[in-house]
Amino acid sequence: MANQKNTAKERYTDISNKHGGYWRYDFIDHNYLYNLYFPPEDFFTHITENIHQLVLNYPVGQNELADLTGKLINQSPDHIVVGNGAAELIKIIAGMNQQMIVPVPSFNEYVNAAPEGDVIEFVLEAPSFQLDIDKFAEEAIRRKARIAVVVSPNNPTSLLVPKAELVRLLKILADHSCMLIVDESFIDFAENGESETLEDEIGNYQNLAVMKSMSKAFGICGIRIGYLLTANAEFRAQVRKGLHIWNINGFAEEFLRRAPTYIQQFRESCNTVKADRDEFYMLLGEIPGMDVYKPDANYIFCRVPDNGPSAPEVTERLFVEHNIYIKHCQGKTLPESDRYVRIASRTKTENCNLVNALRSVLGLV
Repeated sequence: MANQKNTAKERYTDISNKHGGYWRYDFIDHNYLYNLYFPPEDFFTHITENIHQLVLNYPVGQNELADLTGKLINQSPDHIVVGNGAAELIKIIAGMNQQMIVPVPSFNEYVNAAPEGDVIEFVLEAPSFQLDIDKFAEEAIRRKARIAVVVSPNNPTSLLVPKAELVRLLKILADHSCMLIVDESFIDFAENGESETLEDEIGNYQNLAVMKSMSKAFGICGIRIGYLLTANAEFRAQVRKGLHIWNINGFAEEFLRRAPTYIQQFRESCNTVKADRDEFYMLLGEIPGMDVYKPDANYIFCRVPDNGPSAPEVTERLFVEHNIYIKHCQGKTLPESDRYVRIASRTKTENCNLVNALRSVLGLV
C-alpha cells in the first residue's frame, strides 16, 4: 500500500507540472474546463472520413477563417480576428507595450503574457470577489491604462459581471482612451448568457473588444480556436498584424465549417452542462464548513473549511486517495489563497463521486 501511495504522489507531482495531455493518464479531470457533451459524434465521423485531406493540405488564411467564424456567431467577418486559441490573441495584446489593468484573481495568462511593468493588478476584495466597476475605472484612469480586461464569468471565481455594469464601464473608459476587453469564454454557461453577452454591443462602442476561447464551451480544447470581436479597425489591425499566415490548422478550419449545422445540439449541450453544474453546486453546499460560490460558468469556486486541511493538501489527497484531480488556488492573487479550490463540473455520476471523495478527505465520513 505504501508503494502505491508513493507512486500516486509521484504521479501527482508530475501531473501538477503539466499543462495538458491529461487524457494519456488514468485519472478523473475536474481541473480543466470542458463541455463533455459537445461536439456530437457526427463531427468525429466526418473528421475521420476526411483525415487524409485535412493532414495533407494547407488550411485557409485569416480572411476565410473570419468569414467562417462570422457565420457561426452571426457577426460581420470584418470585425473578427481568429486565433490559435484565445491564448495566441492574449499574447499579442499583452505585447502591445500598453499599460493594461486586470482584476485578480483571474485567468493568469493575461498577466503572465505581458512584459514586466505593463500590468496593473486590481485586487478583487474577499469574501465577495465581485468587481467594483467604479473603483476599477478610477484605478484604470489614475494609472493611465490603455487596455482594461474583464473576464466574465471570471476564472477561477465563476462569477459574472452584469452586462449593464460593463456597459457603464465602457462609457467611463471611452473618455480616457482605454480599450475594454471582455473575455466571455464561459458566457454560454451563464443563466442568461444570450442576453448578458456584449457581442451585440460592439457596433456601439469603439473601445470594446470581446474575446472568446471556443475550446471551453464547444469542448474542442485540442483543436485550439479563439476569436476577438471588435468594431475598432485600428485595434483589430494591430492584433491581426501579430498573426502568422497559417495560424489555424485544418482540423480547426473544418470545425468552423461544420459547427453551424450543430448549433441546436450545442445549445442543448450547454443546458445539460448547466443542469449538472447546478446539482453539483447544491451537493457541494451540503458539505459542512465549505463556502461555495454560486457559479455562472461550468466550474465552482469554493473555500475549504478552516478547521481542515489546506486547499493544496485537499487537492493532493483527492488525487492520491481517489484518483481525482482538481485545482487549488494557492499562488493566485487573493488573500488566503491556500484555502480556495476551483472544481470543474463533469457528469452527474462523476460530480457525486467527487463530493463523496471530498467528504472523505475532509474527515466527514
